[in-house]
Amino acid sequence: MIAHIMEPLEAKVKVRRMKELLMRLFRHKAWADDALLDALVKLEDRPAVVALALKALSHTYVIDRIFAAHLRRASHGFQSANLAEAPALEELSRDIRASDQEYLDYVTKLEPTQLAERIDFTFTDGAKGRMSREEMLLHVITHGVGHRGQVSALMLLNDLPAVPDGFTTYLHRAEAAERRRAA
Repeated sequence: MIAHIMEPLEAKVKVRRMKELLMRLFRHKAWADDALLDALVKLEDRPAVVALALKALSHTYVIDRIFAAHLRRASHGFQSANLAEAPALEELSRDIRASDQEYLDYVTKLEPTQLAERIDFTFTDGAKGRMSREEMLLHVITHGVGHRGQVSALMLLNDLPAVPDGFTTYLHRAEAAERRRAA
């Protein structure tokens, strides 16, 4: 009898914890994107590095917008996962920061029960897709991590310091007291 009562309760707790984790991951994404964009502004004397970084980050931005549309079951208007031409750093920075805020707002308002909801969509190549909201949100997170890593590698290959963007670094800065660190 107690097991029948506890199982649904445990499932609700797991779903709620997933939403909380997604919120932390999207706060980390916004923090890491912001730090990288700020670092790129300081590289005006390295236009080739900035140009390659913009190519990677504009692709990430396009994917973020495509999946934001999928989550809303809306059309995104992109024909490709890449822009024909990378935008200027100032414009892309503004757009990425706005997109990151939109995801934070979305996850905040998302009902935990909506995480498992599967959504049908079409990839830019015309292939059909189906993913849960949770899977889409995790894709946006992991996709961004990969491309920020590419930019960090690019910086290191050009004798520039990479921007610290690890989740552990974020946690210890954002939650310093909980992590036994001075703020």
